[in-house]
Parts: sequence; structure tokens; C-alpha cells
Amino acid sequence: MIPLSVLDLSPVAAGSSGAEALRNSLDLARLADALGYTRYWVAEHHNLPSIASSAPDIMIGQIAAATARIRVGSGGVMLPNHAPLMVVERFRVLEALFPGRIDLGLGRAPGTDPVTSYALRRRQDAGEDDFLQRFQELILFESNAFPQDHPFRSVRAMPQDVALPPIWLLGSSGYSAQLAALVGAGFSFAHHFAEHDAVAAMLSYREQFKPSAARAIPYAILACAAVCADSDAEAERLASTIDLNFVRRRRGEYLPLASPEEAAAYPYSPAERGLIARNRARLFVGSKTTVREKLSSMIEATQADEVMVTTMIHDHAARRHSYELLAEAFALSPAAAPVG
Repeated sequence: MIPLSVLDLSPVAAGSSGAEALRNSLDLARLADALGYTRYWVAEHHNLPSIASSAPDIMIGQIAAATARIRVGSGGVMLPNHAPLMVVERFRVLEALFPGRIDLGLGRAPGTDPVTSYALRRRQDAGEDDFLQRFQELILFESNAFPQDHPFRSVRAMPQDVALPPIWLLGSSGYSAQLAALVGAGFSFAHHFAEHDAVAAMLSYREQFKPSAARAIPYAILACAAVCADSDAEAERLASTIDLNFVRRRRGEYLPLASPEEAAAYPYSPAERGLIARNRARLFVGSKTTVREKLSSMIEATQADEVMVTTMIHDHAARRHSYELLAEAFALSPAAAPVG
């Protein structure tokens, strides 16, 4: 069966707190480790009341310390928000502390709104997309390959005797797939929010992949949103939280995740119900049999090597159970070794 992994945004539920959301992430990571999930990646978002995951490098260290075998990484570090040297040093420290268990996933987006992006000093010129420049700088710091006359030639990322963990490029477009293929990196496609076709992006990555020193063959992860429950009806009830959150965000309302009861009572307009229906086409919702069947079709079409699941629902116990059911559906082995 295909490897399964977790993408965690540390969801903040209405009536709860960001601190509790972060503790829930540690709890879910321990469960994923015990169930045989391959990776546990944490996201980077800012100024979103429904998401507590704002500092992935800190959470990676905490999660790796709380688990035994699962790979832990960033899904991802939003590189335009950070100095490349700081990213290299922080992930070398993590790799030194947890050798062979860390992943560095890099994203192009700021993970927030334009004003917050400016507060993060993402870029001085709001019209400039400098991701590629920052990515090249990161690689040069890792390889110590700046030209002789470059001012950074004498700068060493510390600890100097530790290699950077595997690099993954994250994306929701064909551009990200092409870049990952060009540099010979692993690729993770964000099907859970992408407008771009997942099949086209992932097949393009595989077809255009150029072997690198870090990776000889392509490896593509399909990141998706799923809600699994004991019945289709219960999964639909739990997923109503996602529906309301999606509608609110489209209206510019960023609130903690509503309960299914609040979502059921919400007076959706016909246009909003249409938005929900279109978004549901990206979700995998149902019993473990239903979700396995739906996901299997997408896995076959995209030729995914691995599936990474995010579950943004109100109740933490239900979220835990969703991952338990997925582990059963895909016959995960608790003793499975991490891959890639």
C-alpha cells in the first residue's frame, strides 16, 4: 500500500486556544508515529485565527523529540519570509539533533495576507517575486559554492559538519512542478487548495525530472484534505466545519473553526452552496472504504508515490479517529520504516 503522511496546520477550534492547538499537534504526532505514518509535516501560516502553526522549525524540534521513528518536516517553510542562511542553519541544527528524520519543505507563497507579509519583511518591493533568488542562495550556502568574489563566500552555515536534510519543493501550480524537476528535488503538490490540475502537475514533474546529487529518481507527494469517520454520514457532518470555514474565508472572515452544529445552522446563500460544492470536489470525505476508493483513483491518476493528508475539523478526538481509520484503510504498519 502507498505510504501515508500527515500535514498539520494546528487547527484552532472555536472555544479553544492556540496553545491547546499546538498541544494537540504533539498528541496527533505521537499517534501518527505509532500508527506507521511516514512523515509529519507542519505548515507556516500567519495572522489566521484558525491556524496556530506559525513557526514550523520550532514545532519540528518539539515533534521530533516527542516521537521515535516518523520523519518530521516543514510543509513548508515559506522561503520569501526568511533569510536563506537562517533556514539552512536552523535545519542543520534540527538534522544534527534528529539525524535522518528531518525534511525541509520550501514554499513560494507568504502564507498570509499582503500586509502581514510586509510586516514579515517578505520583500522590500511588493511587486518582486524573489523566491528563485532566495532558493539559489540557500543552495549556495549549503554547498559553500559562492563565487570567489562574492561577499558571502566567507560565510559558513553552522553547524558546518552537518548536511542539510532532504529538500522538497511545495507547490500548487505547474511552475513549482517544473522547478522541482529541474533541480532534482522531491515535490509535494497541494491538491487541498490548488486550482491547477494535480494530475498535470505531478505527471509533468515526473516526466521532466533531472537526477541530482540529492535524488536519483523523482518522488511526488499528493497533499490532500480528507475527513474519515465510521460512516459516510458522520464524515459529512464533521466536514461541514470545512464548508463554513471555506465560505467565511472567501468573504474575508478569518475565525476559529466552527463546530458542526454551528455550521449546520449557518444560513448559506445559493451562491455560497455553489462554492461549497466546487470546493468539495477537492475533498475526500466518507467512511474508510469510501475515502480509500476516492483516494485510490487520484493516486492512480497522479502516479503519487505518497499521500499526505490534512484534516481541518473542529473536534480533536474526531481528527485523531480520522487518521486511525485512514491507517486501517491503507493497511499501515506501525513498524514501517520512514522513506524518501
